[in-house]
Amino acid sequence: MDNHNSKRNLKPLISIVAPTYNEKENIEELYERIIKVVSSIESYRFEIIIIDNDSRDGTQDLLRKIASQDKNFKVILNNRNFGHIRSPYFGILQSKGDAVIYLASDLQNPPELIPDIIARWEKGFKLVMAVKPESEGSIVFNFFRRNYYKILDHISDIQVIRDSTGFGLYDADVISDLKKIKEPYPFMRGLICDLGYDFDTIPFIQPSRKRGITKNNFSTLYDIGMLGIISHSKFPIRFCAFLGFLIGAVSFLIGVIYLILKIIFWASFPVGIAPLIIGLFFFIGLQFIFIGVIGEYIGSIHTYSQNRPLVVVKEKINF
Repeated sequence: MDNHNSKRNLKPLISIVAPTYNEKENIEELYERIIKVVSSIESYRFEIIIIDNDSRDGTQDLLRKIASQDKNFKVILNNRNFGHIRSPYFGILQSKGDAVIYLASDLQNPPELIPDIIARWEKGFKLVMAVKPESEGSIVFNFFRRNYYKILDHISDIQVIRDSTGFGLYDADVISDLKKIKEPYPFMRGLICDLGYDFDTIPFIQPSRKRGITKNNFSTLYDIGMLGIISHSKFPIRFCAFLGFLIGAVSFLIGVIYLILKIIFWASFPVGIAPLIIGLFFFIGLQFIFIGVIGEYIGSIHTYSQNRPLVVVKEKINF
C-alpha cells in the first residue's frame, strides 16, 4: 500500500533527449546548462537521454563518465551511425516521461528555453515548438530555409510549423501516437503536424555553433528537404504528370502544324535540323527530371518495404 501511494505521489517526469555524433567538445557544457536549468524547476522530475550515433572522437567515453556520476543521465550507444533522422527519432521513442523535450547537442538549441517551453505545455498544448525566424548562421542558408518552408507550406497536405528544427516539447500522447505509426524514416516536423494536435511556438534567435564541426552538409539538408516534400505532398509527381501531358499535347500540335506547312509548301519550307536537336535535348533533360522525382517516391516506398529497425543498440546505460 505504501509503495502504491509513493508511486502515485511522484512528481511528473520530463525526459530531455539529445542526439550526439562527435560532440565531445559540447557535451559537458550541454549537461551543465541543462542541470542548472532543471534544478530550479521543483515541480517535475527530469531524466536526460543521450543517443550517440557511433561517435569516434571520445564522446562515448565522456558520456560513460557523466552517466557513472548521475543515474538520471541515460545513454544509448548505437551499433553504427544510423544517420541524422533515424537515430534522434529512436531516442525520442525511448523516453518514458509525461512529456519529452528534444534539443540538439551542439548548443544551438538553448536549454535556457526549457522553463518557458514547460509553461506553455502546462497551458494545455500537446506540442510546444521553438522556432527560429532568425539565426546567427549563414544569410544564404537562412534565405533558402525560409523559402523552403514557404513552398512546403503551400504544396503540403498539412500545415507545417515554419522555422521549426524539432527543438521543443512533445506530450506523452504525441509520443504514444508516434509509436503506433512505426515510421521507418520520419520527417518529424511534418509527422507531428499530421497528427493534428494543438501547438504553440516560441521564437528564438539561434546562436551560431561555438565548437566542433556542423554535421549538416548539402547531402543531409537535401535529404531532410526532399523527405519533407515527398512525405507530405503529392504535388511534385502530379506536377510532372500534368507537365508531361501538356508538353505532349503541345508537341503533337507543333508536329501537325509542321506536317501541314510541309505539305502545302513542299518545295520552299525547310524543316531544318536545329529544332530537332533543340527539341531532342529538351525532352531528354525533362525526362531525367521526371525520372528523378519518381525515383524519390520509389525510394521512399523501398525504405518502407524493407521493414528494418530504426537503429541497433550496442549498449544502454542507466536504463
